[in-house]
Formats: sequence, structure tokens, C-alpha cells
Amino acid sequence: MKLIDIYIHEVTRRLPERNREDIALELRSTIEDMLPDDYTEHDVKEALTKLGDPASLARDYRGWPQYLIGPRYFEGYMTILKIGLSFGTAIALIAFLAQQVVGFTGEDSILKLLPAIILGTAGSVVETAMHVFFWTTLSFAIVERIDPIKEGQPFSLCKWSPNDLKDLPDRSKKRMISKVEVYLGIFWTAVWAAVYFYASHLVGIYENRGNKLEFITPIFNQEVLQLFWPAIVVIITLEIALSLFKLFIAKWTIKLAAFNAILQFISSGVFIMIMNHSSLFDSGFIEYMNRISNHNWESWLVNGAISIFLLGAAFNIYDGFRKAK
Repeated sequence: MKLIDIYIHEVTRRLPERNREDIALELRSTIEDMLPDDYTEHDVKEALTKLGDPASLARDYRGWPQYLIGPRYFEGYMTILKIGLSFGTAIALIAFLAQQVVGFTGEDSILKLLPAIILGTAGSVVETAMHVFFWTTLSFAIVERIDPIKEGQPFSLCKWSPNDLKDLPDRSKKRMISKVEVYLGIFWTAVWAAVYFYASHLVGIYENRGNKLEFITPIFNQEVLQLFWPAIVVIITLEIALSLFKLFIAKWTIKLAAFNAILQFISSGVFIMIMNHSSLFDSGFIEYMNRISNHNWESWLVNGAISIFLLGAAFNIYDGFRKAK
């Protein structure tokens, strides 16, 4: 009886207190049913061996998973985590760079501040990634425990059928879209957006004066750039949407290539309008360029930038349709 009492205690101590008494009675009844009328210590040991380790038996009684994310939700958890890390780190990067730009006084050169900016950016990105990881894991752990279905197929909003096989992504290497490509696209959107909205602090003429790189004058008139902010926001939204489509579809299709083409046409139109604005360049930059070059530099610069942008957009459109076909 002493072995039975110890075994029952080892099982019930691992259970919620409100259930211990009932489970102890049930377990004692189960053990007694397994024993003969005139049982010995050897019979007790055989019965307890059949029941198994008290910790394992307590886990069966508890019905509570001993893991954070189980196989039912793990695939969805990893997908959401990757998306959250991509957007979270991109937003953290934009916010930190914007803070640095707003606080930039010009007393120190960009190159001198560069190490601190790199370390600060890395710290901000790591901190954001930790928050995304914690809250995503916590959310899925809670869902894992409140879901009455503990086992079975991976979670899906729709029941799987063989017809789903027709909609699987084409695994041809020429059509596949890697996740690295998607995440780099999101990162690039974050970078150019931050540079655009703070161009007067970041994009300019730098000169080395007394072993110190000084910011002489911005290239662009920030007030003119701000006039186009609604169109820029639309482009940013479309680029993020394109990245999400790439992530979920995972292959180039005609529809995806057409969406990419529309984005390139819109971006090209906005870029041409910005570059052809009469007051695009900062007055200080105009004076600087007039001193070091002839007066045709502006048309050469505008036409060259537009030509390069259009060539890049045309190749992007062609490459999308080529991969889709």
C-alpha cells in the first residue's frame, strides 16, 4: 500500500489542486482492479510498471500541452513570425533613421556619426525583433491552449481536399520567388522611403574640410518632394502589397507580373513628374553646380536620371513576364 500511496502522490502533485482528490480516487480504483485479491509487493510493482512513469501519466490526466507551439500551429506560427520580423525590423529601421535625421545638427560629419548610427540601428532592429518574437509566440501559445483540438491536421481555415493540389505553387526554379527576395524588397522600400522624406538631411553635397566631411548643401528641395507625398504613399503601399503577394503566391504568375507592371508604370510617371518640377533642386545645389560645370548640367542630370529609371522599370516589367511564362 505504501508504494501505491507514493505513486498516486507522485501523479497528483503534478495536477491542479482542484482535481487531485478525484483523480487520486480514480487512480487507486484502477490500481486495485489490476491487482489480485491476495496481492504481493511484486504484483504491485508489476501493476505500477504497466501504468508507467507518474510524470507521463500526470500529463495524460492534465490534457495540457507541455510545449509552446505544437505541430498543429507551427507552420502558421513560422509564417506570421517571418512576416512580423520583416515588417517590424523595416519599421524600426525607418523610425530610427528618421529620429537621427531630425536630430542631425550638422556639427559632426555623417562619417563620424556612422559607427554610432550603425550600432543604434542594429540595437533598434534587435529590440523590435525580440518584441515581435515574444508577442507572436505568446499569442500562438494562448491559441494552442484554448483550441479544443489538440492533435490532427495543421490548422487551416478550409478543409483540405485533393483539389488543393492544383493550386500549389509551381516549384520550377525559374518561376519561384525566394523569401530572401521578398524580405529584401520590403527592406528596400523602407530605405528609399526614409531617404525620400528626409532627403534634405541625407542627400547632398559633402566636402572634405580639414580632415572632416561636411554637409555643404542638400540636392533636392524638400518642400517640392513633400508635394508628392500622396503619390509616394500609394507607391509604398503598392510595393508592400506586391511583396505580400510574392510571399503568399511564391511564384511568378501573369497576374503578379501585371501587378508589377502597373506598379512600375505608376512609379515611372511619378518619378518623371518629380524630376521635371521647375524647383526640384535646392538653390544651394544649383549655385554649387553652376560654379563647377556649365549651365546644361540640369537637363543632363534630369534626362539621365529619367532614362536610367525607365530602363530599370522596363527590365523589371520584362523580367516579371519572362519568369511568369
